[in-house]
Amino acid sequence: MDYKEVYELWKTNPYFDEEDRRELAALSDEKEIEDRFYKELEFGTGGLRGIMGIGSNRINKYNVRKATNGFARFLLDKYGTDVWRGVAVAYDTRNNSAQYAKETALAFAANGIPVYLFTFESATPLLSFAVRYYHCVGGVVVTASHNPKEYNGYKAYDETGCQLLPDDADAVIAKVNAVSVTEAMTTTEEKAVSVGLLKYIGDEVLKAYSKAVRAAVPELSLTDNAKIKVAYTALHGSGNITVRRVLQDAGFANVTCVAEQEKPNGDFPTVKSPNPGNEPSMAMVIDLGDRIGADIAVGSDPDADRAGVAIRYHGELKFLDGNSMGALILYYITERLQEKMPAGPFFVTTIVSGELASDIAKSKDVLVFKTLTGFKYIGELMTRYQDDPNMNFLFGCEESYGFLAGDYVRDKCAAFAILTLCSACAYYKKQGLELGNIMDRIHSEYGFYLDSLDNYVFPGKDGADRMKELTASLRTDGKAILPGIKEVKDYAQGTDGLPPADVLKYFFEDGSWMAIRPSGTEPQIKVYYSTKAPTEAEAEKKYLERKAVIDRLMV
Repeated sequence: MDYKEVYELWKTNPYFDEEDRRELAALSDEKEIEDRFYKELEFGTGGLRGIMGIGSNRINKYNVRKATNGFARFLLDKYGTDVWRGVAVAYDTRNNSAQYAKETALAFAANGIPVYLFTFESATPLLSFAVRYYHCVGGVVVTASHNPKEYNGYKAYDETGCQLLPDDADAVIAKVNAVSVTEAMTTTEEKAVSVGLLKYIGDEVLKAYSKAVRAAVPELSLTDNAKIKVAYTALHGSGNITVRRVLQDAGFANVTCVAEQEKPNGDFPTVKSPNPGNEPSMAMVIDLGDRIGADIAVGSDPDADRAGVAIRYHGELKFLDGNSMGALILYYITERLQEKMPAGPFFVTTIVSGELASDIAKSKDVLVFKTLTGFKYIGELMTRYQDDPNMNFLFGCEESYGFLAGDYVRDKCAAFAILTLCSACAYYKKQGLELGNIMDRIHSEYGFYLDSLDNYVFPGKDGADRMKELTASLRTDGKAILPGIKEVKDYAQGTDGLPPADVLKYFFEDGSWMAIRPSGTEPQIKVYYSTKAPTEAEAEKKYLERKAVIDRLMV
């Protein structure tokens, strides 16, 4: 059907609520109608993500039901009667997240699959933890992570607590595509509860999660932790429950939260985008940190899987990029574990993350793995080696502000990153050092890299077509795009033993690299730079010259 026929179906079929049909009937902008209905919202390798609204190309309760019915059919085929182990369902603080989570739970129940549903806004890593805690066959968290307020999403997890890997994701996608949106089954909450298919998750999981996070951080000192001041922002998200609970349980008694960003609010009124990896989103917590004389300022995104930080540097609070955070955390972990390093320690990062953490790992005789973008690939390696006594996961990170140590989840965890950085702050403060002094030490030992990420947005159908044109052009031009390129790797061909991925990576003669990756969940192309030079000023000059060329291409 073309978009007009799909529009007519949604506008007239009684499966859709009368109020939603009235909204559709009132639409008069043909371009908006086309954008809402020119395709179905795709269930990709990570699940669903899109703008909230009524339409086939929007995230709404109908598409959530459709997705869940497809996921349920996959689980029933794969596990048979073992699906009685159930699934866990969580949600963050975004608008409609709680409603979509309940729709998800009821669709699973309608398919005969038991559900553990959170009763409070919860973090993505807490969902991963719950899947493992209850020995579930899968899980779902309703979130769009750090995206703007218009978005929501649906992440699907396997029985290890890891986001679906390609083979399972492909099988689920096929099942979802086979479900007609008007035939997606659901039930009532009362019926699901009465037949024992819907149970609710309370504080017991949060308590166990906090204990597990603390166990993943080297030798916490309640005495030292109590002596530092922490400024924290939840950015209106679930970290106000999870991160603050972990910090409190670890002895950080002097934590001050940005009051304006403390309570849940899916409109995220104080920020353009609730991403702690964007320095403007951390402005209020940095300002708070300056006002109260905090030793460190930290923040988490709405589903509390990503973390951001500003550290003291010559007395001032300085915002760190994700690669620097990963390097600092790994440096601290390896320093604290010098005499207690496990056998066969390994570190995992991604092909678009900077080189500094990898350099640190190699210098400490820690094996380095590089995966495709997405923490699920880090989680997959954790699971692959979990029973091998000669291979022990030490730390995983990605430049997009995702970090993890320990074996309690299979996803990035803001509570872990924030707890580790605050603990490092306390540890070094006892020695009379700021975390900025440690970053200086790292750069003096391992050299300087300038790591940057630029996003180019291409909205709507026209934007999607333009992204395809650009990607094809970039593949054709190869080494001619910029001077000094000595090698190009096209990961679409399954390079370096990795699964195929739409990533192009350009290696320069000076040791720098650049990677170009169309997002799989958002209408944008991401361009990553890792620019190597003797000084920061020289690296900045190189980066700006290369960026100017790419800017001209991305129009």
